[in-house]
Amino acid sequence: MLYKSTRGHHERITASVAIQRGIAPDGGLYMPEELPKIDLSFLEALLPCSYSERAFRILSLYLCDYEQEALQSICQQAYSTQRFGEYPAPVVKLRDSQVSVLELWHGPTSAFKDMALQIMPLLLTKALEMTGETRTAYILVATSGDTGKAALEGYKDVKQTKLLVFYPDQGVSVMQKLQMTTQQGENVKVQAIDGNFDDAQSGLKKIFADREVIAQLDREGCFLSSANSINWGRLAPQIVYYMSAYCDMVKAGTVKMGDPINVCVPTGNFGNIFAGILAAEMGLPVRKFICASNKNNILTDFLSTGVYDRKRDFYATMSPSMDILISSNLERLLYLRFGSERTAAWMKQLLEKGEYALTKEDKSLLDTQLTGGWCDEEQTAKTIRDMFDSHHYLADTHTAVALHAARERTTQDLPLLVLSTASPYKFPVAVYASLTGRTLNDDFEALGALSHYTGTTIPSPIASLHTLPVRFQGTVDKADMKKMVLAG
Repeated sequence: MLYKSTRGHHERITASVAIQRGIAPDGGLYMPEELPKIDLSFLEALLPCSYSERAFRILSLYLCDYEQEALQSICQQAYSTQRFGEYPAPVVKLRDSQVSVLELWHGPTSAFKDMALQIMPLLLTKALEMTGETRTAYILVATSGDTGKAALEGYKDVKQTKLLVFYPDQGVSVMQKLQMTTQQGENVKVQAIDGNFDDAQSGLKKIFADREVIAQLDREGCFLSSANSINWGRLAPQIVYYMSAYCDMVKAGTVKMGDPINVCVPTGNFGNIFAGILAAEMGLPVRKFICASNKNNILTDFLSTGVYDRKRDFYATMSPSMDILISSNLERLLYLRFGSERTAAWMKQLLEKGEYALTKEDKSLLDTQLTGGWCDEEQTAKTIRDMFDSHHYLADTHTAVALHAARERTTQDLPLLVLSTASPYKFPVAVYASLTGRTLNDDFEALGALSHYTGTTIPSPIASLHTLPVRFQGTVDKADMKKMVLAG
């Protein structure tokens, strides 16, 4: 299987090269030339498998240039009990409900990004070996909170790599910030910027396209790569947990093999939900995807009107990982449905004019599979409280957005899978206030109070944060990102 750019660049490359590069020379994102197809017998064969075995069988359909034995070993190492505990991605059915919740936050950083960023460094290291690359992979990351810590944890002290994470100084939770700024590892750095996530993401895209930067780094024995979901090595592993969750729902008797489900995903950069769309394109029985947004509801507006307009107010919310106005992976969906020529034109319009518009016919093509819903701050808080009172289920702020959107946008005719993307303990002040109406100003006080109130356990990596020294401090202007990259 070969890969090519969403914007029409003619070069066709292997999966290992796509993972190594991260982004195409024309600024596009890599996509496989064709999607593999599965049938019910493929899903049935996954039923008795461990998560790592499911990952191997699914990823082997895409990463065709990786040796099978090596890929199987990578999957076993990535999804081990040492990294994820008893089971990486459990499905929890809410009592007295058609709703099941896929919990993706049982990894070392308590966020769904671990599901890809524990395996991605292993895939990249193997790719460097396969391609004979001797330079160091200089991995740049823009984060709205969770990707940064997951990338830092995944890449710390990984040979032939170094990592620089940019995050918006005022755009992450206290716990997210501490997780990043206390990170250990000789090859990692973290830098706050005076701006929002879109500023960080746009800044990195400019750096990737800057020939001066590329030439200087090459002279220093480095090349640029990315750990954001623009990299195929981040996106492909996320396909796995959709198929795994469906199999677990079948095993639990929630759905009969072959019958469809609906899926609701909280998303900002569109990577998480697009991985599900790819699973459905392959043959997973999903009837409808609900794209759930917070107050920054640009995706909801796009799916409703067909117009993508980033010229709008930006809001800092209690679900900061979704505080995004430029959803990079939406480009992959446009490519999948409309081809590279039109996608490239729309991306050019977005860059130059800040917006683009689909025709009515284009929008109707998306409507068959996708709908959008959003949730303001008050509704997010109410949903957290309602879920705990009605189902004794403790949801974080992002999962609450999805649960609200799912309730508004679906009926009870099909089983519904909602993706839970982070531990509630990453946002203890907001979650505790939502449950009790009391706002605690100290995050560590809120951790203890939340645990006591709900009878749940604080994840050990979060509980120990207050004992770790802060390594990375200070904020730079977003215009200085290039300087920080070249400084190493």
